[in-house]
Amino acid sequence: MTRRLLPLFALIVLAAFLGILAMKVPRLDLGLVVLATLLLAAWDLWRGPPA
Repeated sequence: MTRRLLPLFALIVLAAFLGILAMKVPRLDLGLVVLATLLLAAWDLWRGPPA
């Protein structure tokens, strides 16, 4: 169970950090990079090694 909770927690921390960054620097290109980063991290979490 910990093998899935720790990466999920890491994704939440990454999303919080990038969310703060995107709010403080409201630029479209930065927002797209933040979105792409979160999508790639979520994809990696979803398709990661089997538990």
